[in-house]
Amino acid sequence: MLIAGRELALTNQDKVFFPRTGHTKGDLVRYYVDLASAVLNHVERRPMQMKRYPNGVDADFFYQKRVPVPHPDWLETVRIEFPSGRNADFPVMSEAAGLAWFANLGCIELHTWHSRVSDIERPDYLLIDLDPSEGNPWAHVREIALAVRDVMSGLGLPTYPKTSGATGLHILTPIEVELEFPEVRRLAKKIAQLIEAKVPTIATTTWKVADRSGVFVDYGQNARDRTIASAYSVRPVPDARVSAPLRWDEVVDVEPADFTIDTMRERVRRVGDLTADLWDHRTSLVPLFERVGLRPPGEGPKPRTRTGPPRDWRREYAAKKEQAERG
Repeated sequence: MLIAGRELALTNQDKVFFPRTGHTKGDLVRYYVDLASAVLNHVERRPMQMKRYPNGVDADFFYQKRVPVPHPDWLETVRIEFPSGRNADFPVMSEAAGLAWFANLGCIELHTWHSRVSDIERPDYLLIDLDPSEGNPWAHVREIALAVRDVMSGLGLPTYPKTSGATGLHILTPIEVELEFPEVRRLAKKIAQLIEAKVPTIATTTWKVADRSGVFVDYGQNARDRTIASAYSVRPVPDARVSAPLRWDEVVDVEPADFTIDTMRERVRRVGDLTADLWDHRTSLVPLFERVGLRPPGEGPKPRTRTGPPRDWRREYAAKKEQAERG
């Protein structure tokens, strides 16, 4: 099949990926090709994490870090080194045909790094992820999101909200490519604490899940190898939801289920890409450190790169390798 000037061999396009709605793999491929311009605004030239659902959302999935071999000779890849000493070649999207190839492998969602291949160690956005746990109503997520807007606006930071496509909200701030991940995370943690102080009864920055009370204001996603579902990414949930950029005036009554494979094309036709100008508003974070009571970047001890409990890299790698081989 010819897609955007590239010849692709697409397989099993009639296979049902979303049994509840009846959407097929072919529907997924067509969705990404139709919205390629908006999608690529977010994923272009970023390492892509491959989470493959070869038999749809109700079947087993597996992670694949290494780009499959063979793959199209025009597909860009980037080699990334990990703390374990191992490396992997990740696929990099730069055109509509790449998105079609990606979806054809059963990659339903577009999980991307916060950095681009031109500077892997420095992200180009800061993320606040509002992640409700069981017992926390969606209304609290919306209220905290407005607190995020107020806190970050007070710091002079532009903000772009979007549904995660699952149960949460993401708020992105485009930033200058100047700080490495640990420094961005350090500032994000302080911002999250300011947000928590604004709505302390419903928001928390407590890291340990068992000790949390309220919606987690997750700053830990601002780490080197963390990925999020990008704007316009389909999510592997029964109703084929999509991560949808929002206007701030929509946040007060937004419902994540309103945005699906079936509704997003019409929404984009009606409101356009609400994040089309996102990268025109990159902001330097450097002046904010002292303003919020943190030492300036590069001074004092180097911030830790770890974002949680110690990790057994060898065991994790072996488990993922075994899972990929089973898939």
